[in-house]
Amino acid sequence: MGSFKISSAIFCFVLLAMFWPSRAQNSQQDYLDVHNAARAQVNVSRIAWDDRLAAYAKNYATQRMNDCQLMHSGGPYGENLAAGSGDFTARAAVNLWVNERQYYDYGSNSCTQGKECRHYTQVVWRNSARTGCARVQCTNSPSWFVICSYDPPGNYIGQRPY
Repeated sequence: MGSFKISSAIFCFVLLAMFWPSRAQNSQQDYLDVHNAARAQVNVSRIAWDDRLAAYAKNYATQRMNDCQLMHSGGPYGENLAAGSGDFTARAAVNLWVNERQYYDYGSNSCTQGKECRHYTQVVWRNSARTGCARVQCTNSPSWFVICSYDPPGNYIGQRPY
């Protein structure tokens, strides 16, 4: 009986070890932690998780999973999109957007050096209070598609993010 308990425990541990990493860095809190760390750096209030936005993001991500091209939904929310190969996590996607900070010039309120920075400005947009995100695996490649939707949306021409 004792060896059965040990074998069962080892089996459970192996299963846990196999499936735990697939959820690592992909929770609601993982999305929020990176967003709120970036927002804190520029003294913008924390953003909260919104299940309605997450459902919207999941629906759109599911529609894109067959080709995973980064095409904006044109919906009523602000959004950031990313795709990456391997185990492209929620944290990796939001960090990709936050790393655009280096290309944002607050003085001119524009992107510098012909680089992209509008994903970053959406992450830190002072009026955005809620976000919901989704991550799906692409069916045509070993890539992942990540979307975060924001309400109210940001990136209005002529307005500063913070």
